[in-house]
Amino acid sequence: MADTSRPGRLDQPREPRRFRMPRFNPEAFGQLSEGIARYMGTAKFLVYMTVVILLWLGWNALAPAGLRFDPYTFTFLTLMLSLQASYAAPLILLAQNRQADRDRVALEQDRRRAEMQKADTEYLTREIAALRIALGEVATRDFVRSELQRLTEEIAESQKRARKAKKKVPSEPYDDEVDSDQP
Repeated sequence: MADTSRPGRLDQPREPRRFRMPRFNPEAFGQLSEGIARYMGTAKFLVYMTVVILLWLGWNALAPAGLRFDPYTFTFLTLMLSLQASYAAPLILLAQNRQADRDRVALEQDRRRAEMQKADTEYLTREIAALRIALGEVATRDFVRSELQRLTEEIAESQKRARKAKKKVPSEPYDDEVDSDQP
């Protein structure tokens, strides 16, 4: 049997003797505190709290003296309300801090998304400008139509001039005979 009263070896450090606090999940505790803070901010809580206080005051003011548990100055009620407030304030602050953290994350995501949209918009603007420059050098449908129309008018004019020139030139007899032989 080992003697526990004897000190340990001097060449080895002692094992720490600490009081260990229970471990808890901070996320679960935060969610619980948010739930309590949300409930305390509702009309339902205010109505229930008012009913409890009115019952407390009514019982301790109107009940027989032997059944009263909190005499007229209502010291115990004051203590209970102070205790409730002392727990409510940190829970509300914790819930507000968690909401501020969520808001900060959402703001960062919105800022990042806005930067990406701005970069995309700038890229698309540059691309559209490049397309406009490139289209300035390319013939459009209206330009091709107007050029074709101008060319057909020029051809029609040259044909008219050729017919007029042919009528002004005296015809040779040989040409007429050749023309009459042809069907």
